[in-house]
Amino acid sequence: MILLGFDVEEFDLPFEYGKSLPFNEQLSISTTGTYSILAMLKSANIKATFFCTANYAINQPDVIARIVSEGHEIASHGYYHSEFKPEHLKQSKLALEQLSGTEVTGFRMARMMPVDEAEIQKAGYTYNSSINPTWIPGRYNNFGKPRTWFYDHDVLQIPASVSPVIRFPLFWLSFHNLPMPLIKSFAAAAYRKDGYLNLYFHPWEFTDLHQPDRFGVPGYVAKNSGDAFVSRIKNFIEWAQTKGWQFARTGDFADGVNEKTLVLK
Repeated sequence: MILLGFDVEEFDLPFEYGKSLPFNEQLSISTTGTYSILAMLKSANIKATFFCTANYAINQPDVIARIVSEGHEIASHGYYHSEFKPEHLKQSKLALEQLSGTEVTGFRMARMMPVDEAEIQKAGYTYNSSINPTWIPGRYNNFGKPRTWFYDHDVLQIPASVSPVIRFPLFWLSFHNLPMPLIKSFAAAAYRKDGYLNLYFHPWEFTDLHQPDRFGVPGYVAKNSGDAFVSRIKNFIEWAQTKGWQFARTGDFADGVNEKTLVLK
């Protein structure tokens, strides 16, 4: 089973590189990418999960409505992408539920940063996908975390997928920079070991990031963005489907794990 997750947020990445971008453009870029993703998923006849910030959703309710109408899951990515307070956990959940008309059971912290699991449970989430169980300088140091799902404070943790043993991250940057045969090799090894893949991306990756004066993002981020990235993810999906692997919403996967856990108890 493959879980595709898309972090739908204000496109504030340029701020990390000394650039500014008007809020309406932040929304527009993420929306353009989201529509490309939706078209791609529809063509492949698969469902996915969209981890949305409440700030984006409140300002783009039509996008949220389309995501839901096409059968995808809405989960929380916090209230704002560049600001976090513990109370945002519950506030974002309630805002997204009101806007989407669906129950929001999942959470992913912005930039996959640490978050208090007791607060996640208190806010009413049943699963959290905020761990990248690898080591990346200046970003993650999670070699001590499990590679696959586990429970913390009765909340199901679903880490992002990494390869067995060396824990090479199968995250968005890998899909930009590695040759596709190598990505598929790592993915196949993880799938054989774990029985599933949990992959995450951002809508702005599906737009053209080769605009250094405007965005300032480094070449390894802009590489293979826009139409090239759509082609790469389409290629990966088609490859996985030829192997008979199924795609599922993260919440549905979590429900299955929780049900099996209850039976075992």
